[in-house]
Parts: sequence; structure tokens; C-alpha cells
Amino acid sequence: MKNLVDAGPLIGWLNASDQWHEWSVDTLSAIRGPLHTTEIVLGEACWHLGGNTQPAHALLGLVRSGAIQLLRPWPEHLARTQELMMKFERMDAADASLVILSEIHRQAKVITTDRRDFSVYRRFGDGRLPVVLPPE
Repeated sequence: MKNLVDAGPLIGWLNASDQWHEWSVDTLSAIRGPLHTTEIVLGEACWHLGGNTQPAHALLGLVRSGAIQLLRPWPEHLARTQELMMKFERMDAADASLVILSEIHRQAKVITTDRRDFSVYRRFGDGRLPVVLPPE
């Protein structure tokens, strides 16, 4: 089963001052096998980690080592990306990429700190996405 990771948990995992640091470390460290995300989510996480900083380089090192694997929904699913973004007003391309991967990998869970948006998003065919969120 693939575990699809949004930027929030990646940021929290590598930034000790992030509000989700403890939850992110506990949640992501407990997963056996690689984590999966997309290039756009990786870019978002690097930007939030400060660009050319040690935490951003640590994240890129996790990709280089295979601990995080990049899945590419585009260009094949670009039309679906636009469809989702038009349907959900607050959705950006990074979130759409994870929803699309959730549609492709039906058993996958999306690990995110973004309760507001991912509780609204729906995937084609069977509704709600299986998500892992921090406790309220």
C-alpha cells in the first residue's frame, strides 16, 4: 500500500519548531517502506523549509535515498487536475496531484495536516479520500 504524503507532514518532520513536528515524526517514522509524494508537493515542502537550508537538503536526501519516492500524475492526468481544481475552489495543483494519486492507488492513504481542505475533497467514484490527520 502506498502512503501519499502532503507537504505539511514533510515540513513538520524536518522542522523541529513546526506545530506538527511531534505528530509528523511519530506518524511518518512508524510507516514501513517508502513514502510517496509528487514533485509539486516536494517543491512546496522545500520552499516552506526555507529553500537552500539544511532541512530542505535533508528532504532532498530522503528522496535521493529512496525513503521518499516521487510519483508523477502528469501529463497523463492533467485534464483531471483541471477538473478537480475547478470543482474545489480552494484546491491547488499540489493537492490535486495527491487526490489523483489516491484515485489511481485506491488503497493509498493521504497523510496531511490540512484538515480543512482534505475533509472536503472527494475522489472520483467513491467519495471521501482515506486520510491520516493529526488529532483535533
